[in-house]
Amino acid sequence: MKRILLPTDFSDNSWSAAVYALKLYIDEVCMFYFLHATHKKSLKSEAFKSLLQLKEQAEESNANANHSFDVILSTQNLKTAIKKAVKKHKIDVTVMGTKVSTMANKFFFVSNTLKIVKRIKTSPFLIIPEEYDFVIPKQVAFPTDYNRFYSYLELDVLKDFVSLYNSKIRIVHINVEEKLNDIQEYNIESLKNYLEDYEYSLHWMPKYTNKAKEINAFIEDLNIDILIMIKNKHSFFEKIIKEDLVKKLVLNSKVPFLIIPNCNIK
Repeated sequence: MKRILLPTDFSDNSWSAAVYALKLYIDEVCMFYFLHATHKKSLKSEAFKSLLQLKEQAEESNANANHSFDVILSTQNLKTAIKKAVKKHKIDVTVMGTKVSTMANKFFFVSNTLKIVKRIKTSPFLIIPEEYDFVIPKQVAFPTDYNRFYSYLELDVLKDFVSLYNSKIRIVHINVEEKLNDIQEYNIESLKNYLEDYEYSLHWMPKYTNKAKEINAFIEDLNIDILIMIKNKHSFFEKIIKEDLVKKLVLNSKVPFLIIPNCNIK
């Protein structure tokens, strides 16, 4: 059974993300947890009532014997609430929607989401664009700089996801060097060996100033349905986070974004 966490603020946006998850895992046996976090204990009763209504709405609209639902109400901040839920319920993936705030700081919500993603190291995060309609993920983009060896635990998350619909993996390298070094050559061969039973292709892109536009152009040109990245200290993911690229990708991407945590074997 897969265990899926669905943080919600009861908005249309969070419901849209939940609907995506229900459709994505339509043929999988799943337990979905609707999570709401509120600091105001005075609103606890009303929030719990809303969670139960959301659970009922999901059961009625989904009508899938493979799917079960539960609710989680927390009076802690969202990051802490998600972290505890992931550990307690052994969550396989957390699915969140994005929405652009109308506040002066339009990056507020996305920045908060990315802070949660960076600090929670045990659960993959699937970020769904606002008002995104489900599309079967036939094409998956997987950017890498080949500077890091990926463990089988990390790649198993990728393989598990693409196995849902036999998705094609498009491995993308932004070419910042004239040729790969020995470490990169070793890592690319390891990656190819690990994915030998899956349909994949290697793509090389020249370095541009605006990496967000570059990756989004790749997504559009190859009809990519989902972007998948592995986060790790000193990795390609961490470098682009420092450049605010992930924030720009989340804000501007028209496809879902799966972020896999560092799962190196200890």
